[in-house]
Amino acid sequence: MRKQFNLPSYYRSSIISIIKQARSIEDRFRKDLTPTILNLDKLILKIARHFGFCYGVENAIEIAYRAIAENPGKKIYLISEMIHNPHVNQDLNQKGIQFLMKTNGTPLIPLEEITENDVVIIPAFGISVEILEKIKQKGPNLLIYNTTCPFVEKVWHRAESLGKKNYTVVIHGRYKHEETKATFSHARLYAPSLVIEDIREAKILAEIILGERPTEEFFDHFKNRTSDGFDPQKHLQKIGVVNQTTMLATETLEISEILRQAIIKKYGNNTEYFADTKDTLCYATWENQTALREMLNSDGDLAVIVGGYNSSNTSHLVELCEEKLPTYYIKDNEEILSINSIRHLDLHKNEVKISHNWIPSKEPVTILLSAGASCPDSLVDKVIQKLAQIFSVEDKLENALEPYIDILKNTVK
Repeated sequence: MRKQFNLPSYYRSSIISIIKQARSIEDRFRKDLTPTILNLDKLILKIARHFGFCYGVENAIEIAYRAIAENPGKKIYLISEMIHNPHVNQDLNQKGIQFLMKTNGTPLIPLEEITENDVVIIPAFGISVEILEKIKQKGPNLLIYNTTCPFVEKVWHRAESLGKKNYTVVIHGRYKHEETKATFSHARLYAPSLVIEDIREAKILAEIILGERPTEEFFDHFKNRTSDGFDPQKHLQKIGVVNQTTMLATETLEISEILRQAIIKKYGNNTEYFADTKDTLCYATWENQTALREMLNSDGDLAVIVGGYNSSNTSHLVELCEEKLPTYYIKDNEEILSINSIRHLDLHKNEVKISHNWIPSKEPVTILLSAGASCPDSLVDKVIQKLAQIFSVEDKLENALEPYIDILKNTVK
């Protein structure tokens, strides 16, 4: 049974909690990936089977609020955003937590201001070895609450074990993302390390491994993304692939296969040269993306994805949806302006814009709905309520939830 976390009431949900509890009762082993359907007459909502807060996020939030409760009157610092959701970070800030830096590393408060009488919280993404050492130097009495996701730490441990077996660690991630920075920092302590972002770069790396591209091109493509002293002729003989846990899991698998085939072509089918690291993939990322793919196999007119605009895992959900149908990436219910207009993030231009006539002129309209791993269910509730409001079907919500309420009632009996 999954651990139940003690989260503030701000995160409680009245709609999604009913759905998730009922689906969990009917599908104990989480194998049924069909979406939940709420039929609201003129509006049909299809909600992905898996979405929202994962274990790592709930664990981080619980620890952060515990740090607040246990240290009244103390200065409490958070390295950067707890998770990539503006509502979560704003609530923590309003409760007195101060952020030391932006997500891109820009300082907000100098580390020099921290004293050993203060409290420091490490975010769910983890932090680099260098920053951790600077913090620890503040003194033995400094309280540090570590909320690093266990699945991120699992990647770090695997990188360490790979290094001890003389493998080079290839990290699939966005180099400027906090988690990838942290993973790279830990990996390079034990192994030559390299960050690649996508399949295109994996193919370039494979060509360099096979000698189909000159070695000199390596640093043209991967400049500032390798550990010190990286030698492509020496360090690309034995490799293992790990990832930033919020990347597309299927893309990580494809990248691994591209590089594995290159190693086989060069050295033969010898498992000594390529490490199997599939077990480091984050289960929540995999579940959320797989559930979304399943939902995309069903009919829909458009998709709405909810999450912070700087959330990596949410952006990948959006990318999956955009392959199939019109998709709107919103941070909360306030972005739904009316039946005619919606404010949303355009991933390709990296800008928030307003689109008009986003709802097709037909009845019923079917909307596919999902959310990132850092998005509270309470926000998804508000999106559902806002959609029901603009379609003037708020009165249909209770009836639509009735089958799931019945499941809960029958279970209690």
